[in-house]
Amino acid sequence: MKKVIVFFFLVFIAANVHGQNPIKDSATIKRISNHVLTNAHCYEDLRYLCKQIGNRISGSAQAEKAVYWAKKTLEEAGCDRVYLEEVMVPHWVRGEEEASYIINGRKIPMLVSSLGNAVGTGNNGVEAELLMVNNMDELERLSDAEVKGKIVFFNHRFDQTNVNTFSSYGPCVYYRWAAPSKAAKKGAVAAIVRSVSSADDDKPHTGSMSYDAKYQKIAAIAIGNKTADLLEKEIGRQESVKAYIRTTCQMLPDVKSYNVIGEIKGTEYPKEIIAFGGHLDSWDIGEGAHDDGAGVVEAIDVLRTFKQLNIKPKRTIRAVLWMNEENGLRGAKEYARQTKLKNENHILAIESDAGGATPYGFGLIMSPEKKKKVQSWSQLFYPYNIYNFSQEHGGADVNPLKRDFETPVMGLMPDSHRYFDMHHSANDVFENVHRRELAMGTIAITMMVYLVSFYGL
Repeated sequence: MKKVIVFFFLVFIAANVHGQNPIKDSATIKRISNHVLTNAHCYEDLRYLCKQIGNRISGSAQAEKAVYWAKKTLEEAGCDRVYLEEVMVPHWVRGEEEASYIINGRKIPMLVSSLGNAVGTGNNGVEAELLMVNNMDELERLSDAEVKGKIVFFNHRFDQTNVNTFSSYGPCVYYRWAAPSKAAKKGAVAAIVRSVSSADDDKPHTGSMSYDAKYQKIAAIAIGNKTADLLEKEIGRQESVKAYIRTTCQMLPDVKSYNVIGEIKGTEYPKEIIAFGGHLDSWDIGEGAHDDGAGVVEAIDVLRTFKQLNIKPKRTIRAVLWMNEENGLRGAKEYARQTKLKNENHILAIESDAGGATPYGFGLIMSPEKKKKVQSWSQLFYPYNIYNFSQEHGGADVNPLKRDFETPVMGLMPDSHRYFDMHHSANDVFENVHRRELAMGTIAITMMVYLVSFYGL
């Protein structure tokens, strides 16, 4: 008990050394929490974004509709300034797709999803013997003659033993990103990837992939875990299992789109900018609810909350809804380019791109001194079950600011247990987001933005 009292005493002293009065700020933070939990505008915004607009792959009509919805919603939230930042984005279209595995001449349909940015097979499709590998080392040990003319099935499993499922994502996503070209290097005619998914279902999960220019571009699809399990068994007991794949996806010319930006000007240090947000685009299956409709509506609601509670930040606070995170990061790169052209000073950038589940902390990528300052505020977050400020995590859209300007960055960290059941799949729909959990994300970001806007970094 004595250790607990000493800990909180030290946190109190640290907070006051940094110019903050925790007792005073705890009352404001409680006002923020009460307001968001009883209003939950973010949830209704998400309902509209998912149900009235739907999925929003960059270059699509839905992405364009989302841009103008976001601009209007930020204006209605009472921002001092709302504007669009033009950016040219890739326009990949899925088209028709079908696949089956073939045993003794019998075709058994598979539910599939082409990987983002992949080429199609052409109208006739491809049919070839399946070659299963469980990891890249197994592929590398095979000769080119053993792989040539085959469809390679990458049967790399999502590691279910990690409590934080993002720890399992990195090793798996490598296969989605790089496997098709690794197979093409050895003469394969197509690639099938076990989905980057923790789910015990048969929903395929899409996601971006990249071709190595040195090798032929081949069609690449993902399959759900149930189908992958079946294929694994059949290949283990049959002399030959073939697959047929027909996809018609293609990359069309770039399309003009926009980042959507809304801000409230700081009363004392308007040139010091705190940016926060998520990406407005999503994949073209599901509704992009957790990825990343949640981050978008949380950011809008942060500004709305400041306005409705008449909290006047000392520093400029800016919601940025980036375009084209999923298959190009063009919006993030353009935002960083404009930051340089305008000579803007970002003192912090926060991204929410890990779903709309209950938040438990923030990842911090910044100097030890700045980390210490943020961690000195931790007692203000504890009553809201936000306790972890020890990990290093930012986000894809804020990384260019970190890389080019050494901007301190944060990433909101929600509970991850269900995230990769839904990520990039037909499971990512509005119904799978809980109102209070989403509202807690808004509260967490609003708290952090409030503290940094008044006390700086």
